Formats: sequence, structure tokens, C-alpha cells
Amino acid sequence: MSEAGDAKGVFASAAKKVKMGKRVEKALKEKAAASSSQEATEEDANKAPEPYTCIGHFDADFTELCRRAGLPPTEIPPVVLRAKRPGTPPPPDPKAKDPTPPEEPVDVAEEEPKPKTYVTKEKYSYFKPNIQVEMEHEEKPATVTEIYIRGWKIDDMMVDIFRNCFPTIEKLNTINLWNVGLTDKTLRDLAAIFPQCPNLKNVSIEGNPIAEEPWACLIGDDSLIVNLSLRHNEITDRGASGIGAALSTVTTCNKNLISLNLSHNKFSDVGAEAVVKGLRMNRVLLCLSLASNKITDKGAVKFGELLSRFPLTHEEVVERRKLLSDKGSPDRGTGKSPPPSRRAESKDRPGSVRSGSHLDKGDKKRDKSSKKKDNKHEKKNEKEDAGKGNKTVVMMDSKKDKDEGAKGGTKKDDKWKKDTSRHGSRAETVNKTTKGKKTTSSKDKKGGAAPESESPDMVEAINPLLDSVESIDGQLWIPGNRSIINLNLSRNEIGEAGLKSLLLALQYQITLANLAPHPALKGLMRLSLGRNPIRADSEAYQKLQDLLLTRDPFYKPQAKSPDGEVQSLVG
Repeated sequence: MSEAGDAKGVFASAAKKVKMGKRVEKALKEKAAASSSQEATEEDANKAPEPYTCIGHFDADFTELCRRAGLPPTEIPPVVLRAKRPGTPPPPDPKAKDPTPPEEPVDVAEEEPKPKTYVTKEKYSYFKPNIQVEMEHEEKPATVTEIYIRGWKIDDMMVDIFRNCFPTIEKLNTINLWNVGLTDKTLRDLAAIFPQCPNLKNVSIEGNPIAEEPWACLIGDDSLIVNLSLRHNEITDRGASGIGAALSTVTTCNKNLISLNLSHNKFSDVGAEAVVKGLRMNRVLLCLSLASNKITDKGAVKFGELLSRFPLTHEEVVERRKLLSDKGSPDRGTGKSPPPSRRAESKDRPGSVRSGSHLDKGDKKRDKSSKKKDNKHEKKNEKEDAGKGNKTVVMMDSKKDKDEGAKGGTKKDDKWKKDTSRHGSRAETVNKTTKGKKTTSSKDKKGGAAPESESPDMVEAINPLLDSVESIDGQLWIPGNRSIINLNLSRNEIGEAGLKSLLLALQYQITLANLAPHPALKGLMRLSLGRNPIRADSEAYQKLQDLLLTRDPFYKPQAKSPDGEVQSLVG
């Protein structure tokens, strides 16, 4: 019995040990699994998330970028449709029958329907930050065209978000920022984003005074902005000087800005003179507003000189000579040697005695045969063009024209490229061929006809330094800026002297337009001088208004009937 009991105890202890070993092994496995999962969690936390690629849907892109930047969902500004005033219903057609049944009497006790002209929101929701957008199609999120941000601060983090999502909005053409607390850094960062937006043309930044006044960065050489509004930014003479230098210098010019609004700022005659200086070589800007500033007669006189005529400075004279030199010899400055003369090509006779009367018989025969061949080619091309409805024939009969055609351009094209690269300007388009017609060229050496292509429009660059000059008292005077058609100087401090200067400028432009009309430079058509210290019965003011009335493109003189003329004579 004792042996059996001992064996039983040994077996029980061995089983207990095996069971304990399994428990320890299981605990070790669980501990190892927990540690491995913890390490994986730590690795996932330390691993940087993949960068987000914007898809062009502003609402989704903006929300996702804000979430990745660490903003809580309640602080992400929502993207909402901009409220629009309800349109007026069309007038009823009196001829159409009224399909609506007669109205039934309405029970007064019933609740009246809510009006549809406005919507109600919860308390203080109007003051919460949001981004208002306009779309071409409300059901398509990729058709955002305009973005409005009003009344909340745009910081560096928000600018970084805009840097990622703005360039991917294909149809974006307008950005309006009002009272968003921009700084020098955030404005410059936004100015660097704008050229990346392919269709952005209209930018309005208002109610954002900045001490450094870096407004010129919006009008850089790479700027694509067409309409720029900088109202209520407390721009002083310092900021106006930068804007004037960005509009144009002797060698550079902004090529895209057409409308500039600088109203409701704080610059004086010094700032106005800086803007005038920037418009001396600029022939692109059409509309300029300087309303509600501190411009006096001195600044108005400067505008009168700009609009009529002005003398060239020393730097402008030097640049004019360079342009004329490059115009006379287009290969100068490119490192190319001038082309050899025709006299140098002839080796049989010296150039001094070579003339038409000394041509030998062989030369005359060759000339006659070449003329016959050219006439045959010309007649053949004319027949082909007549069958296709074309009117233009391009003959590349000379060796020089063939070389230029092989290079893909002519001297006029090179000259135009040179002028536009040196000095930006508004281009004048002259259509010399019918749109859609094609030109035919002569056959190549193999006898096959060259491929036909549409004839481009002739484009000539307008450079004020190459305009006609007049020498007066040792100075070169050129016609003033006639590209500005709308100038707003209302609510300033302009008196009688400034008014007379502007009147003389307008009279000069009208006289010059009659003597030498230009299709692209029409001159001033609208001049606003309201709320200036000018007497309403001023003779100069009445003359100015009469001249501007005839300059209005929508002006139509009243046609008097013969009866009315007779009555006026009798009366």
C-alpha cells in the first residue's frame, strides 16, 4: 500500500509540474504577443502618414487637409455656397390662359408658409468662419469658380492648405479676401500661389492694412492677374511707389493687368506721381481708380502730362537708342555676324561695276528661265487656291525666303519676339487674311507639296519708346498714355488748376486721334471728378463734361426732325 501510494504521489506531482509548465508557456506566449502588438502600435504612431493628393474637389480637399493639419472637426471652416438674391420672376404673358385654378379661401388659423427670400440659422452662426464658393454647376464639386473669405484670420497653416488645393481647382477665376488679417509673409506666400492657378484672373484683397505694404508682389512679372482691387488697405506713398515700379520701368512692364482699383487709401501727390511714373511705359492698363485719396492739383497736373505728352528722361533716351539699334540690325546682340552682301557673292565681276546693263547673255537667259518657272508655279498655286476658296499666295522664290522659312520665322517675327521680351505691351491684332483660310507654299525639292497651315494673325507690339518723337528745346517728347480709357479721381482734393490740366490733356488726345488715329489706343473715354472742390458752374468743368459726353462709346446724338428744327427757328 505504501508503494502504491508513493507511485500515485509521484505521478500526481509530475502531472502538476506538466500542467504548470503549460501555463507558464501560455503566459510567455501571451506576453510576447502583447509586446509585439505594442511595438507595432508604436511603429504605426511614429510612421509619417502618406501625403494627400488633391483631386480638384475643393470641399473634400480642404476638409481633408485641415484634418491632417490637426484641426478638430468643430474648428474646420465649412465650405458653403454663396448666398444669392432670388431672381425676379418673368412677367406673365397676357395672351396665355391662366392654367391655375381659382384660389380657395385660406383658413386663417392655419400656419403661414415660411418665406423663400431668406433662410434662418442658429444664433451666432453668421459669425462662424466659413468659405463661400460659387460653382458653375452646384451638383458638380469640381466646378468651383469663385472663392470668398470674409472676417476671419488666414494664418500660415491655412496658407499651406491653400497652397495645396488652390492650384488643382481648374475653373477657379476669382479670389476675394476681405478683412482676413494678412501679414507681410502670408501675403507674399499667397502671391506665390496665384500664378500656379491656371485660370485665376480676378483678385480682391480689401480691408487688410499691412505695415510693410508689400502690395507690389501681386503685380510681378509672372503675375496673371487681370483685375486687381486693393481698396481700404491704408496704402501710403510707400506702397504706391512699389506699385508704380511694378507697373512698368524703362525695361520691364506688367503684361496682364487691365484694371487696378486703389480707392479708399491714404497716399498723396507723392504716391500719385509714383503711379504716373509707372504708367509712362505701360500700355496695358485700361482702368484705374484712385478715388478717396489725398491727391491735390499737383497730382492731377502729373496725370495731365501723362495723358497728353511728356519728355523722355536720360534712361529712356538710352533705351530708345538701343531699341532703334536692334531694330535696324536684328542680329546685333546675338553674337551672329551680319549676312554677306550680294556683291560679295559675285566672284566673276567686282561689285562696283556690276549693274543690270552689264549682265552677260547667260545671266539674262537664266533670269528669263527662272521667271518662267516662277510664273508657272504661281499660276499653279493660284489655281489650287481658287479651288479651295483661298485668296493668299505665299511664294518663297528667293533663297533668303527659303532659309527663313526653314528656320520657322521671318525677321518681322524675330523683331516682334524681341520687342515683347524686352518690353511687355498690349498687342495690337491686325487681321490681314480671312480667318480660317489657309496659305499654300511652293513645292519642295522632291516635288511634293508642303503641308498647308492656317495663316496666323499679324501682331505688332506697342512700345512707347519707338513712337514718333518731337524735339523741343533739346528734349525728345512722345505722345502720352492713350491706353487708359477709364480714370477715377473722385473724392480727392483736386481744384481748378488740376481740372484745367486734365482738360488740356483730353483736348490733346482728341486732336491726336483725329490726326493720327490708332486702332488700339482710343484715349480717355471716362473721367470721374465728383466730390472734388470744383465749382459746378466752372467753365473748364462744363467743357470737360461736354467732351466726355461725345467720347462715350454708347453716346448717340439726338436726331432732330425737320419739323423740330423749323419750330426752333420760329420760336
